Formats: sequence, C-alpha cells, structure tokens
Amino acid sequence: MHSLFKSVGLVARHSKPNILASLRQLADHLAQQGVQVFIDSESATRAEAGPHPLIERMDMGKQVDLAIVMGGDGTMLSIARLLAPYRVPLIGINQGRLGFMTDIPLQGMLDSVDAILAGGFVPEERILLQTSVIREDAEIASALALNDVVFNRGAVGSMIEFEVFVNNQFVYSQRSDGLIVSTPTGSTAYALASGGPILQPTLQAIALVPICPQSMSNRPIAINDSCEVEFMLTRGLDARVHFDGQSHCDLMEMDRVLIRRYRNPLRILHPLGYNYYDMLRHKLHWGERLL
Repeated sequence: MHSLFKSVGLVARHSKPNILASLRQLADHLAQQGVQVFIDSESATRAEAGPHPLIERMDMGKQVDLAIVMGGDGTMLSIARLLAPYRVPLIGINQGRLGFMTDIPLQGMLDSVDAILAGGFVPEERILLQTSVIREDAEIASALALNDVVFNRGAVGSMIEFEVFVNNQFVYSQRSDGLIVSTPTGSTAYALASGGPILQPTLQAIALVPICPQSMSNRPIAINDSCEVEFMLTRGLDARVHFDGQSHCDLMEMDRVLIRRYRNPLRILHPLGYNYYDMLRHKLHWGERLL
C-alpha cells in the first residue's frame, strides 16, 4: 500500500478495556504496510508497545505526519490541542460512549485506516480558541480549546456577575451561573446541554451561551470567528474559567479573559461517505426519514 503519511502516531485512552490489544493490532498492521509507527508514552508502557518506539505526547507533533486517536472525544480533545500548532491531521477511532469526533467504529478499523492512508478521506478543518487570562495588565495564564471556554461559579454556589465585549464593543452585563464560549465543534457538547444552537463544524462562528441566566432575556448568540471576545468578572468569589473541561484557572474580580480564534485550524480526516447529519441523527437519536 502506498501511504500519503510516512509516520503515524497512535494515542489511546489507556483506561478503556481491551484498548491495548486494538492499539497493538493497529500498530502492527501499519508497520507491515511500511509506515513508521510511534506510540504515545501515556497510552502504553515499553513492554505493551512491543517493537514500536514510544514518543512523548508533547513531542508527537514534531515527528509524525498523522495521529490516530483511539478513544472518545475527551481523548481527541487532549491530543488536538497539542497537535494543532504543528498542523498534524487527526483520525478518530471511537471507543467512547458518544463520539462526535471519533467517527470510525472499532469494527472495520483496519480497512478504514488503510483507505484514508491511501488518500480516500474527507478532510474537515475545525477552529480552536486561544485564551489569555489578564490580571492587572499581566497575562497569568493561556490555553487552547477545541470545544469551549467555560466560565462558571465555584463551590460557594452564588451566581457570578460579568461583562462581555466583542471587538471592544460592550455587549451585555449578566448575572448567571456562567457563560460558555463555544466553537462549532463544541456546540454539541456543554453548549448544547445549556440550550445553545448546533453549529455546522466548518461554520466560521463562535457561540456565546449563558448558563442559567437570571434574566430570561439573555439568549445564546453567534458571532463571526474573526471577532475577539472579552469576558470581565465584576463579581464572584470563587469563579473559574475552564478549557475543554480538562484544565482551568481561578479568577478574581476584575480579571479579564480574552478569547480569539487560534491561527491554525485542526484538520480531521473522515472516511469516505462521512455525513455530518447522519452522525447527528445517530448520536442524538433524531427521527429517521419516513419511507
């Protein structure tokens, strides 16, 4: 088989039952096709990787042409943020419960991967959000997010108060449990559960979705992804900002958080025949077409 990708990194959710057997099966299969295989050191031990070299997750983007993620969307999110700066595309093999991004089933995994490596794929680019936390004019934290940046109240339990600006223009002040700033990818995650709209993945938009606002007139809005969003906490004793639900930063009153589209999109490779709306019907249990 002639592969468009000479080196492939494999990442797996280590806690899933039997995932190591599938990981080794895929690694051995790719190696037999003449592909250089690297296995993420957080996904397998030296003994579990067999003849395939281990690679630190932080270094994967520098050495591979493609990454294949075996797990759920959470695993996909964690590796996507590391690989986006290097423009390394991703393939997702679903071993999770829902899997909006990991769309290749475990059954038929080898045939699907072979077809993609030979050029039979549907590419899709997804935006990420770059976030800076500013305190007294100094940046105290920064992070990338593929799904969302979420502001919420902490353990104290009282609502937080904040102001939102878009391109330095005042939008609103709000008292609520928080705010979700979502990419189209994240529109089917926490934002959807909070009443936000589903955004087609390649749409150039960012959604602002309130979490339990005190005023029922506060509704989700979508803005162009070229805009910069500024969040300023005006009142809240135990507020936090979360990045893809996998890391966070504690906020103090008058902290500002700047959110903008990251310079590099994430490239996901889907198998031929992939249909976003078929996936939505299946995952969200929408009604099928009546014959």
